[in-house]
Amino acid sequence: MSFKQGLIRARSHLIFLFGLLTAFLLVIWLEGITLQQTSNDKFTDLMETTHPQSSVEPRPLTTEEQAWAKTAWAYFKNNTMPETGLANSVDNYNSSTLWDTSSYLMAIISAHRLEMIGDTEFDSRLIMALKSLAELPLFDKQLPNKVYNTRTLAMVDYKNQVSKDGIGWSAIDIGRILVPFNVLVWNYPQHTRAVEKVLARWDMEPMLQQGSMFGAAISDEGKTIYLQEGRLGYEEYAAKSFNLMGMDVSVALDYFNHLNLVDIYGVDIATDSRTPEQYQAHNYVVSEPYILDGIEFGWDRVSQELAWRVYQVQEKRFQDTGILTAVSEDNIDQAPYFVYNTVFTGGKAWNAITESGEDASEFKSLSTKAAFGWHALYETDYTKKLIETASKLYDEEKGWYSGLYEKTGKPNKALTANTNGIILESLAYKALGPLLKRRQIVASK
Repeated sequence: MSFKQGLIRARSHLIFLFGLLTAFLLVIWLEGITLQQTSNDKFTDLMETTHPQSSVEPRPLTTEEQAWAKTAWAYFKNNTMPETGLANSVDNYNSSTLWDTSSYLMAIISAHRLEMIGDTEFDSRLIMALKSLAELPLFDKQLPNKVYNTRTLAMVDYKNQVSKDGIGWSAIDIGRILVPFNVLVWNYPQHTRAVEKVLARWDMEPMLQQGSMFGAAISDEGKTIYLQEGRLGYEEYAAKSFNLMGMDVSVALDYFNHLNLVDIYGVDIATDSRTPEQYQAHNYVVSEPYILDGIEFGWDRVSQELAWRVYQVQEKRFQDTGILTAVSEDNIDQAPYFVYNTVFTGGKAWNAITESGEDASEFKSLSTKAAFGWHALYETDYTKKLIETASKLYDEEKGWYSGLYEKTGKPNKALTANTNGIILESLAYKALGPLLKRRQIVASK
């Protein structure tokens, strides 16, 4: 094949990569504008004392850390469906959201970078998963439904009951799955065409309006309704991957649009001023979006400061109460099965609630994935205490448990793709740095 013929055959990939490069340069430009705009407003003091991106330099994993990674990968070996190549959100439960599917794809990437799996398994898992993602039935024939059956690819509700028309889409979840898509396109161009096939079927226009992100749901009358989606932390995290794809999320990217500072233990914590009464959505200040921002993208100047404060206040709670604190959203092994353990939500510090806002204080927990994430990013004396406890919360053949209940001191034995995926990501970050290496394209082997 001549060089000219090669260029012609590769033109779609080159165009796609050029678009991503342009979007990446736009990210840098927008970040500079955001910082310039905020330098004169009332939140200038927020940026006066910034902290390093991470106090930890990449290094090879220890023998113990390699064993931790092996335990996390065991979850995916047990829960990847041969029919579709997708992984279950929860152990032995044939259902998954796009958020959890993203955790699986990032787990594959992490396992490969840690040399736990070879090129053949890496490629075969991705080929099958991306093929299934390109075949998903779409809500309103526009975007992925909030949840699917991992064996049949049918749209389902959160009880895994088939929903012929679907239940809506989540802009945050879609933004999350664009993270591994970006990683693949930037670092593994042999999978670019498969990613293109997935995205070619998605109509982003209804979801992205005037720089903001909108989710879709079904009204009581059975009609599709659109609601602005995303709150401080999650909103900006999800928006970054949209922006890397060249999409306008300028409003969603701005940390300062709805920022309100709340003093907890003398630390000004950034919360979202939008109330659930007015906007029909809770703002959860938790560890997860800040950890993911750090280990996947590498923090920008604003997110590194907000992340440091979210971490620091949890250490201060431990100093005050003696309770090891690393809070996040998590599945739990009993009803109500999913709880937001927060730094702040609903006007209260250290509040734990269900997704509908009901009190869940008795299920306050140390989150295993949060402990691993903060330790990967900071490796302080406190994170060493966290990891000393969290590193005991596992079943070697099944994976990592979601956490440890504060009230009883017993493990929360829920086994999930998100917990095990984020643990693998955290270990890959510890070994190699941020997972989205935008300046380096890794040649196909």
